[in-house]
Order: sequence, then C-alpha cells, then structure tokens
Amino acid sequence: MLKVGLTGGIGSGKSTVAAIFATLGIPVSFADDEAKRLMNEDAGLRAAIGREFGAEAYAGGTLNRKYLASQVFNDPAKLEALNTLVHPVTIRQGAIWMQEQALLGHPYAIREAALIFEARGAGQLNFVIGVFAPAALRIHRTMQRDNTSREAVQQRMRNQIDEEIKMRLCDAVIRNDEQEALIPQVLEVHQRLLRQAEAAVK
Repeated sequence: MLKVGLTGGIGSGKSTVAAIFATLGIPVSFADDEAKRLMNEDAGLRAAIGREFGAEAYAGGTLNRKYLASQVFNDPAKLEALNTLVHPVTIRQGAIWMQEQALLGHPYAIREAALIFEARGAGQLNFVIGVFAPAALRIHRTMQRDNTSREAVQQRMRNQIDEEIKMRLCDAVIRNDEQEALIPQVLEVHQRLLRQAEAAVK
C-alpha cells in the first residue's frame, strides 16, 4: 500500500480535496484532529505539555486550547517547543494508522497534514500531494472560516514554509484557486496513484 501525504498552506482547501478522495473510497486521516485527540488522551504527551507550559495548559482535565494558543501565538520559541512535543507523537500515531489501512487491503491511504515537511514527516511517505491556492485567496478563506483578522491569518502563515517551496517538494499539485475544477484534478492524481500502487506489488 502506498502511504500518501496531503499538504498545503492554511486556507488552501486541503479538507475539501481530502473529502473528494474519501468519496472515492480512499481512507483519509487528519493530523490536526489526531494531534488534538492525543494532546488530551496521551498521558506522556499531557505530562510533557504540563511541564513545558504549566498547570494552566489543562483545565478540568481537558486541554486549555485558548491558553496554549495565547502562549505560542507570537512566540516562535514556544511554538517550536510545542511542535517538538506534539509532532513525534502524532507522526508515530500516523504510522500505526497507515499500517492498519494496509492490512485492510487499500491501494493507498492519505494522511492530511499542513506541516508534513516542517515536521519532517515526509520520510515516512511514498508520495505527497500539495494543494495550492494564491495567498490572497487563502487569507480570505481563513478569515471567513475562522472569523479572524487578516493579521492573525498572516501570523499563522508565517509559521509555515513558503508555499511555492512547499509545492516544489510535492510529487503532485492540485490547484484550488477557483479557476480550475477540483474533481478532474483529484481523479487524475487518483488514477496515477492506483497505477503506482499496482506497479509496486508486481
């Protein structure tokens, strides 16, 4: 089974593309959702976050997301410290999930994650799909989706590597710029991955 990553900057539309792959019967996991779950449920990770950010990191036994966000938002060192704790645990869980999908006989499975390259997770993958959208459109989408300010979105974008560099690192790029239809692009990549998966087992 091929292990496939799906990445792109904030507001690029990764979730929309992932949903199209899911309708084709391809299993998709979402690293952000997995990270949130692990930050609440993984005892070792909870303890490490508590040591790094103090007792306020958890309120009533649950991750205090608002407090944690306030700690890392304008502090690159604290954001790096949090990512250093969370990324390895999330990547490890992603590897377990991939093994489970392989046992189910899927030709390929997708791990959706914004920070595949930043978190050095690409080494565990056979193929990476990038979702590209122009910066202005990404900012507009995220402001509407999260009901947040332009400045807040731009700050989050600064924590990700340059979009053009990221796309050059990908094996295939899907443009979600509201100019090209998404579904034909996804179908083209899907067929390419099916051929690659078939060739891998011969």
